[in-house]
Amino acid sequence: MVKGEYLDFSIRPWTAGDRIPAGRLIASILLEYGLPWEPEGADRDVVEVERFYIETGGGFWVVHQGDTLVGTAGFYPVSRGDRAVELRKMYLIPSVRGRGLGTFLLQELEAEIQQRGFHTIWVETASVLQEAVTFYERHHYLPATGVETERCDRIYSKTFPPT
Repeated sequence: MVKGEYLDFSIRPWTAGDRIPAGRLIASILLEYGLPWEPEGADRDVVEVERFYIETGGGFWVVHQGDTLVGTAGFYPVSRGDRAVELRKMYLIPSVRGRGLGTFLLQELEAEIQQRGFHTIWVETASVLQEAVTFYERHHYLPATGVETERCDRIYSKTFPPT
């Protein structure tokens, strides 16, 4: 089941066969910014997508351009308030950035999150990921406090009115 299509990209729910390619993609992007891949720590959720996303009522998506994996994004419920989720692992490889795909992906995620009845989205990031910081601020995510992930030093939130 495709979650969305944008230009020549398709977004679909994660399957078990995506585990290794998604891990490699995320590790390579972290390396691009000098951040470590932490499969026993901050990136454990990518190694155990079923446990962290699927079984908790979240979602994890992969983005393809043809047969090539070019991005990932997910969310899962958190206890930072009523009906809240954390947006996680939203990464795109360098060659597909700057084409509006990130905005499209975020809009699809936000629509799914709202459709499932959640009201608040949290996202943690690191200052070194300057493009991500600018991206979330441009999409009306507000700075907050309470970073929980060791390699992150920023947290943002966005709240939607109950439907």
